Amino acid sequence: MQSHAVHARVWIDKQAPAIYHALTGVALSVRNAAAAVDLSRAVMELVNVRVSQLNRCPYCLDLHERAAVEAGVTHQQLAVLAAWRRSPELYSDQEQAALRLAEVVTSLPDEEITEREYAAARQYLSDDQISVLIWAATTIGAFNRVSIMSKHPVRVRKEH
Repeated sequence: MQSHAVHARVWIDKQAPAIYHALTGVALSVRNAAAAVDLSRAVMELVNVRVSQLNRCPYCLDLHERAAVEAGVTHQQLAVLAAWRRSPELYSDQEQAALRLAEVVTSLPDEEITEREYAAARQYLSDDQISVLIWAATTIGAFNRVSIMSKHPVRVRKEH
């Protein structure tokens, strides 16, 4: 039995790399499926950031906020993402629909709320897009849990 410091965590991605690689394969499949159903990288990164906010995953927030900017999400959209419902003018109908689904998948609210949000999202998304977005929220949620349980550190970067 190994002895670890009281606060040390097992990095489960390193401890079981085959499982982690399978999860990254799912993420790649989701990314490819998104492109095939006309969901932009920006929409997908908004979902990744919003789910990571809800799950309070610092590692994934750091990673996906940078990816979101690279994908064309504005700094303003990211700054107010936690309150997106109060600033709908900053997000397209499709982005709002994607965020609705992301929140439902992440929080799994009661059935009435789930039905309402699903119906609202359905006005702007095809069945294929809904499927991909649910997979995207599910996948980033899994990555959030890997990073949180492993306590992956956020590395300090110099801002430019």
